[in-house]
Amino acid sequence: MKKLVNTLYITSPKAYISLDGETVVIKKDDKKSMRLPLHNLEAIVCFSYPGVSPALMGACAERNIGLTFLKPSGKFLARVSGRVKGNLLLRKRQYQLAEQEDDRVQIAKSCLLGKISNTRTVINRAIRDHALLVDVPKLQNVSGFLKGTLQEVAAADKLDTLRGLEGNAAKQYFGIFGGLILHQKADFHFTERNRRPPRDNVNALLSFLYTLLTYEVASALETVGLDPQVGFLHADRPGRPSLALDMMEELRPVLADRLTLSLINRKQVKGSDFVKKESGGILMTDDARKAVLTAWQERKQQEITHPFLKERVSLGLLPHVQALLLARYIRGDLDAYPPFFWR
Repeated sequence: MKKLVNTLYITSPKAYISLDGETVVIKKDDKKSMRLPLHNLEAIVCFSYPGVSPALMGACAERNIGLTFLKPSGKFLARVSGRVKGNLLLRKRQYQLAEQEDDRVQIAKSCLLGKISNTRTVINRAIRDHALLVDVPKLQNVSGFLKGTLQEVAAADKLDTLRGLEGNAAKQYFGIFGGLILHQKADFHFTERNRRPPRDNVNALLSFLYTLLTYEVASALETVGLDPQVGFLHADRPGRPSLALDMMEELRPVLADRLTLSLINRKQVKGSDFVKKESGGILMTDDARKAVLTAWQERKQQEITHPFLKERVSLGLLPHVQALLLARYIRGDLDAYPPFFWR
């Protein structure tokens, strides 16, 4: 099993990162502020603008350390990767399956079964843990709708049908998501999912976490030898990591949605942590971003029993585990891709 090591997040807008031997050096205002051994890192995510030295870029590419550049809002800018690695036959098989509607449907169906089931778990946990604070009948109604949708997804045989079912399920889920916010409701009012740019504090938080998750999944797929650009549920589009978006669907409720609710309900973020731009978009402050990243790392350290492997794994390893399982299915070692079902 892959070891969960560290992700280095650079949030200071004035930071420059370089390499000194086998050590990452972080400089701010021309002064060294931190040194970290390169071998302790799994990924580096930069929200800063001064940049990264070519030597460090090369070292990250050679060692398969993910190096991603994001805007302060969390919007993706670029990702550094080295030579294509992995099993050529595995990728060729992936491309073959991506050209066949029936094969695409089977994988897309698994991803959606995991996603919808996990959104139900988010709702059902709120009913179980906070029955006196939430609208139980309303949540039960949506949970029942999603349960019925799972049956429809299992019976579907067309991609367009699956996409329609996913859209309806997401509309129902996000329609009650605001009801899962128990505190700070005035500052974290939520009515619908919106993005590009997010127009309220909750959507800004969701988009930020979804971006982090997307590129962790993309890194995991590359690590096992799959092409994150060629997906099965999401259509191919230049520059879009379609397969990473496919796989993250089942992980979003577990890693991002639940964390968003916890950050708000535990008052780890506040309304003052968000700034509205002239365009109407919402940005987090630097301090808020650091608090969210700290909570993100802590969330990834939590352990669960994987329902398929029957082994204890940390939540942060779920992208890697699911990528391995998908690769095994594409190779023909499994009869179907087993999605992650959160209990």
